[in-house]
Amino acid sequence: MDIIYEDNHIIVINKRAGEIVQGDRTGDRPLSEYVKDYIKERYAKPGNVFCGVVHRIDRPVSGLVIFARTSKALERLNRMLRDGEIHKTYFALVEGRVEKDEDTLESYLISDGRINKTFVSKPGNPDAKLSRLTYRTITRGDRYTLLEINLLTGRKHQIRAQLSSIGHPIKGDLKYGARRSNRDGGISLQAHRIHFIHPVSKQEIDLTAPPLPDFMPFLNE
Repeated sequence: MDIIYEDNHIIVINKRAGEIVQGDRTGDRPLSEYVKDYIKERYAKPGNVFCGVVHRIDRPVSGLVIFARTSKALERLNRMLRDGEIHKTYFALVEGRVEKDEDTLESYLISDGRINKTFVSKPGNPDAKLSRLTYRTITRGDRYTLLEINLLTGRKHQIRAQLSSIGHPIKGDLKYGARRSNRDGGISLQAHRIHFIHPVSKQEIDLTAPPLPDFMPFLNE
């Protein structure tokens, strides 16, 4: 595991594409179990080890994920997440040339659990949820554009669905219209930065993950 930050109450992991944060119907061993194993061995903890899942990111997405090491931290982080006090910034390499330097995307999204996919719906659909994000263009290339994205809501597959809906699917994201897959099976979307006030110590926590190799040519221009 790539541990970015750790203290008595929280641990932040830089998740690799392909890993799952929490157990699902695939039966694959989730990252939360590996975190438990690490804590048990590192601190010689007897019996069951507590590890609370605060939030998740999609399996093909990489980047920062917070886990709680205590029930106190989990309860407070859950409240902070609901209240929008945990700020997440993503990097996304998308197909095509995004012409706007910055914009806000506002859509009504509905998820179909049978096929594990999210769609943009009409505003009148009672099952659709209002979803908002802002983006800033970092660099434009001939075939791809690197965006910095701030989520204002946290819907399932939100970034993937909204960017695809404006004609710019994320590189490697076949499910949402990308032309080809990435070699590692992941997509070029990363939870790059996470910023919040520590739920116990009240210190400011501001963490970043190393950019994906896909991003480097665009960041170096």
